[in-house]
Amino acid sequence: RSSCRIKVFLFALSFSYLCKTLSGTVMKSSITQIERRFDIPSSVAGLIDGSFEMGNLLVMAFVSYFGAKFHRPKIIALGCCIMSAGSILTAMPHFFMGYYKYETASHAVLSVNSTSSLSPCSVDQNVTDCVKAAASYMWIYVLLGNLLRGVGESPITPLGISYLDDFAKEEDSPFYIACLHTVAMIGPIMGYLLGSLCASLYVDIGFVDLGSITITPKDSRWVGAWWLGFIISGITNLIAAIPFCFLPKSLKKQEEENNDNISSDLSKIKGDQSSMCWKNVTTGYLVSKNIFLFSNRIYVTFLCCSLLQFSSFIGFLTYKPKYMEQQYGQSASKSNFVTGELTALPAVSIGIFLGGLIMKKYKLGMIGATKFGFGMSLMSFLITLSYFFVGCENHVVAGLTVSYDGKPVARHETSSFSVCNSDCKCATNLWDPVCGDNGITYISACLAGCKALTGHGKNKVYHNCSCMEITDSQSGNTSVILGQCPKSDDCSRKFIYYTVIQVISAFFHALGATPLYVAMCVHPELKSLAVGLYTLIMRALAGIPAPIYFGALIDRTCLKWGSRSCGHRGACRIYDSDAYRYTYLGLIAGLRLPSYFLAFLFYTMVKKQYQAKDPKSTENGGQESVPMNKEANSKSNEYLSSTSDVERESRI
Repeated sequence: RSSCRIKVFLFALSFSYLCKTLSGTVMKSSITQIERRFDIPSSVAGLIDGSFEMGNLLVMAFVSYFGAKFHRPKIIALGCCIMSAGSILTAMPHFFMGYYKYETASHAVLSVNSTSSLSPCSVDQNVTDCVKAAASYMWIYVLLGNLLRGVGESPITPLGISYLDDFAKEEDSPFYIACLHTVAMIGPIMGYLLGSLCASLYVDIGFVDLGSITITPKDSRWVGAWWLGFIISGITNLIAAIPFCFLPKSLKKQEEENNDNISSDLSKIKGDQSSMCWKNVTTGYLVSKNIFLFSNRIYVTFLCCSLLQFSSFIGFLTYKPKYMEQQYGQSASKSNFVTGELTALPAVSIGIFLGGLIMKKYKLGMIGATKFGFGMSLMSFLITLSYFFVGCENHVVAGLTVSYDGKPVARHETSSFSVCNSDCKCATNLWDPVCGDNGITYISACLAGCKALTGHGKNKVYHNCSCMEITDSQSGNTSVILGQCPKSDDCSRKFIYYTVIQVISAFFHALGATPLYVAMCVHPELKSLAVGLYTLIMRALAGIPAPIYFGALIDRTCLKWGSRSCGHRGACRIYDSDAYRYTYLGLIAGLRLPSYFLAFLFYTMVKKQYQAKDPKSTENGGQESVPMNKEANSKSNEYLSSTSDVERESRI
C-alpha cells in the first residue's frame, strides 16, 4: 500500500512539475503581447517577468524551513491553488479593459461623415478626444498575478523532493527524480506551443468582427489572445492540486530486506538532510558556516561564473521571440513555435541524454567532467557569435530610416514631413504603416500624401499618394496597401541560418549540462548550504534584474514609439535592427565572455586541489573523483531538484 501511494505521489508531483513549467513558459511567450496590450516599454515588461522570482524568494526560505513540519502534500496542493489563482489573476485585466483599440488613422477618418472618396490627407488627425484611461495601470495586476504564481511555486520542489526521499526506497529515489525532470521538460514545449497558438488568435476573438480588423499577426500592433494561455495554465494548476489533497502526511518507509530498524533510522536522517539545503537558506545566516563557505575560492568562482551565465541566458530567453519578430519580420506565433519546438524538444533533450551517456561510458571524474562541461559551453558560445553575421537590414521606412526619395539618412537627420506631404494635416505620433510598390514603408497613409481610399478591413487601398511620385517606382503605381513592406528574400534565408545556429548551439550547451551537474555536486565544499545559497543568488541577482536591464537597453534602440490616449507614449512599434542586434547580442556576449575566464580559473583550482589530494589520480576514474555511492547520488538529486527550474529555462 505504501508503494502504491508513493507512486501516486510521484505521478501527482510530476504533473505539478509539468504545470508549473507550462505556466512559466506561457509568461515568457506572452511578454511581447503583454507589452503591446498595456502599451508599456520592454523594461516594464521585464519587471513583470522578474516578479515571479520576487514572489518565490519572498516565501522560499520560510516554506522550506517550516514546510516539512506540516502536512507536505496539502501544502503542495495549496501552492498549486495559489499558482492557479496567480495565473487567472494575470489574465483578469483582459476582461475589464474593454476591447483592444490599436492606433490607426481610420479612427480619425471614420469620426467624420466620410465617404470612400474622402482624402486621408485632408482630415486633421491631431484632433483626438483625451480620455484618461484607468487601463494604463492594469499591467500592475499582471505583475501581481505573476508574483503570486511565484509564491505558489515555492513549496513544490523542496517539499516534493523531501517527501520522496523520506518515503521511497533508497535505490528508487534517483529514478523518481529523473522521472520528475523528464516530465518537466515537456512543460516548456507545451507552453511555447500554446503561446504560439494564442498569439495567432486576435486578442478579442469572439467579441469583435474580425473582418473589420486592419492588422495582421506580423504587424507590430497585433496583440494575440495572450490571456487564454494563462486561463488554461490556471485550470491545469488547479487540477494538479486535487491528488495531493488525498495523500497522507506520512507513509511507512519502504524498508530494505532485513534492515527494518536501520532503514527507519536512515530515513529520518535522510529526511533531515534532504530539506537541509533549503533550511540552511534561513539558518545558514545565523551561524558561521556561510563565512567559511564564502572563503572557499572554488565555490565563489563557480558562483560568479554561473551568475554571469544565467544572467545572459535569462535575458536571451526572455527577449528571443521579440528579437525574431523585429530582426526577421516574423510573427509572434511563429517566433514562439520556433523557440519551443525546434530548440527545446530535439536539441536540448538529445544533448542532455548524450551528455549523461558520455559521462557513463568514459567514466568522467571531477576534473574530466569540469573540462568537458565548460568545453561544450564554450563551443556553444563560439557558435552563437555567428548570430552577429546573420542579421537583417533595417526596414525601409520613409522619415525614419530613409528619406522620402528612398535615400538612407542618419537617424538624427530624419523628418516625418517632406514636400510631398507638407499640405496634409498628419499626426506625427501615429503609427499606421502602409506599403508602396517602391518597397518603401510610410508611417501612415496621410504622411504618404494619399488622397483617396477604397476597400474595407485588411483590403483597404489608398490611392493618388503624392510621396510615391518622387521615387523611382517601376510600375508607376501611386497606391499603397496596409501594413509594413515585407523583409527581403535574403532576410528570409538568414532566418533559416539563425534557426540552424540556434539548434546547434542549444545542443552543445545541453551536452555539457549533465557533466557540470556532477562537477558541482561532488565537490566536498558544495554541501547543503552551498546548493541553497546558489539557488537563492541565481534567482535574486539573475532572475529578477536581467529581464529589466535587458529591456531597458532594448528600449534605447526604438525608432518609433506608439501613442496612447492624451498623447502618452505607448509600446515601441519599430526598432533600429542593427542597433537592436548589437545591443541584444552584445549584452549576451558581454556577460558570457568573462564567465569563461572564471570557468578556466575554476577548472585550474579544481585540478590543483584534486591532484594535491592524490597525485596518481586520473581524470577518467579514481575513487576520489566521482564516488558512485548513495551519498553522491543523494547530493546529485538534491542539486538537480533545487536548480532545475533556472537551469532548464536557460537551456531552452
